[in-house]
Amino acid sequence: MIHSVLSQLSTAKKRSCLALLLLVAMLTMFQFGCFNSPGDALLNEKLGGETTAYSADRNAFSHSARNLTNEQRRTFEVGDSFFEQNWVTAPASTDARDGLGPTFNAQSCSSCHVLDGRAKPPEHVDDPERGLLFRLSMPDPAGGDSPVPVPHYGEQLQDRAINGVEPEGGFEVRYVEVGGTFADGTEYTLLEPVYVFNDLAFGDLPPDVMVSPRIAPAIVGMGLLEAIDVADLLSRADPDDGDGDGVSGRVNMVWDEEQQRTVVGRFGWKANAGSLMQQAMTAFLEDIGITSFVHPLENCPTTQVDCVAAPNGGEPEIPKARAEKLLLYVRTLAVPAMRNIDDPTVRDGANLFLSAGCASCHTPTFRTGEAEIDALSNQVIHPFTDLLLHDMGPGLADGRPDHLASGSEWRTPPLWGLGLLEAVNGHTRLLHDGRARNFSEAILWHGGEADDSRDAFLDMSKDERDALIAFLRSL
Repeated sequence: MIHSVLSQLSTAKKRSCLALLLLVAMLTMFQFGCFNSPGDALLNEKLGGETTAYSADRNAFSHSARNLTNEQRRTFEVGDSFFEQNWVTAPASTDARDGLGPTFNAQSCSSCHVLDGRAKPPEHVDDPERGLLFRLSMPDPAGGDSPVPVPHYGEQLQDRAINGVEPEGGFEVRYVEVGGTFADGTEYTLLEPVYVFNDLAFGDLPPDVMVSPRIAPAIVGMGLLEAIDVADLLSRADPDDGDGDGVSGRVNMVWDEEQQRTVVGRFGWKANAGSLMQQAMTAFLEDIGITSFVHPLENCPTTQVDCVAAPNGGEPEIPKARAEKLLLYVRTLAVPAMRNIDDPTVRDGANLFLSAGCASCHTPTFRTGEAEIDALSNQVIHPFTDLLLHDMGPGLADGRPDHLASGSEWRTPPLWGLGLLEAVNGHTRLLHDGRARNFSEAILWHGGEADDSRDAFLDMSKDERDALIAFLRSL
């Protein structure tokens, strides 16, 4: 009966009805004693379903899904070695890992995703920290929505290079303090970043260049997110805010080089990649300078003559078979279990998460569909993301469109594993550029469609704010 009724409704009305049904179900379960409060529905230690790993130490992000076969575990270990290995300049005796650059940002995947976790912005000019990079583009003269490369520089600024090739340029991060006050009178400060580019090897960047800083995120649970059915994502989209709740999430539609077709984007800060293979091979090309079957050409604008003339490590430099082993590793990195679910403060925080409207974008629960890896199929997971684009307001806007994503839209990042960031990576820097120093600052930077949720946080007492953050730390 319910399916029959829903089939006659628009997407927006379906979304509204499904949200109402979920709320009714939660309240009904609460009424009949299944939950002590609606927020209890968010408290489930198996964030990654049966793939969940039970670890909260420094290696919490580096375990394989618990339900892999023995053969898959062996492939996982091989993929891990590829993820960790440093690439070297070609030609080299180690021809399985030569071909670095000619220009690049990092020498390995783990240079940015340390312990499979999250990077932070550099603290000073000489800070060797890797993981913050800058996407570049120009307005499309034809009026299209895809990024257009910047003359002489391409689509990403590479700040390192092999011997005999000049790096494209460097950068410095400066911060301006922005102050504010909670409703209870408690003052706070936020850090607004200012980026200064220096040592540009091929001339000044054009006046109309569009620059987007991107920090390397943690990579647990990626295969589970890839296994969510497209129809499930589309059912949650409400691009015209048809239900009038002020939240208008929409999908990004992007070109996939491997599949040679347009697909729904779900990875990257602006959902600009539709598959993990596309995401990973693009990172290999732009971050490390490694070619693949997806991107067979070196990342050298024609005007960079030394880059063009540099030797390569094969064509392609990472063979498809090796890429597939690395992808199994990335796809099956396990999500750590939720912790402290019996803590009354965490339970209070879960209720506040719901009442503040955070779950409107940070969707708590999905069921995966049929995946290429059986262990990822039909899993009830709790990523706290809808994988949709949302307008986050002028405070977080980078002004750089990316396919259908506007300059102020960002994909909702998953929250699972968030509370273990400090244990794994030794910091709590959050958001797409790492500007937020902690959970509270990350919430306070929310704007646009998240105005009401941010304002609800501003209105909370200190005990309530602490409870909400305790809930986030439990994930």
